Amino acid sequence: MRFVIALSFAISAFMLLAGCDSGTKPAGQAQPTASAVSDKSKQTEIGLESASGLRATLTYKFAGAQAPKAVFTGADGRDVSLTDFAGRPLLVNIWATWCAPCKAEMPTLDALAVLEEGRVSVIAVSQDLEGRKPVRSFFDQAAIVNLEPYTDPDNSLLAAFGNNIALPTTILYDSEGREVWRVIGGVEWDDAEIAKLLTEAA
Repeated sequence: MRFVIALSFAISAFMLLAGCDSGTKPAGQAQPTASAVSDKSKQTEIGLESASGLRATLTYKFAGAQAPKAVFTGADGRDVSLTDFAGRPLLVNIWATWCAPCKAEMPTLDALAVLEEGRVSVIAVSQDLEGRKPVRSFFDQAAIVNLEPYTDPDNSLLAAFGNNIALPTTILYDSEGREVWRVIGGVEWDDAEIAKLLTEAA
């Protein structure tokens, strides 16, 4: 994976093209206080390009923000929230089956779940309005076997982010539920460079 320092105008142009759904203007999304934000949030955003051609942006803009408590659904129908994963770092991927880059990166996210087993929890939460059926079908077709098909048919998670999340977006939280960074767009998650980024969460 190539890491490219991008100029702000280049990032803005890319963001218009990269995600499947750029969402709408946030209606008061909670932001971390100045004291909670990591110094890394002041860095220039970093462009990521995978060997397969997937492109994304790594940003520390929301570093320090607490994980939202929105409820979504587990494979067995139980209610789940990101706070249920506290105690170890969490990588949460927000995606949908109708999103091409989401589907392209999913096999590598599935591989990452094995590589990081016992150290980082890796989950993928679908925003498909039809719920589990299209997710289960895609997982079977793509041989996704290490990820649970979490679903959010009411888009509660998106709403918790002020409906300002492009798909796919993947967020790394530390063991106390504070955001470390987020990747907007698709990447190859089993790449060695990504493994280095995951060590930023404790």
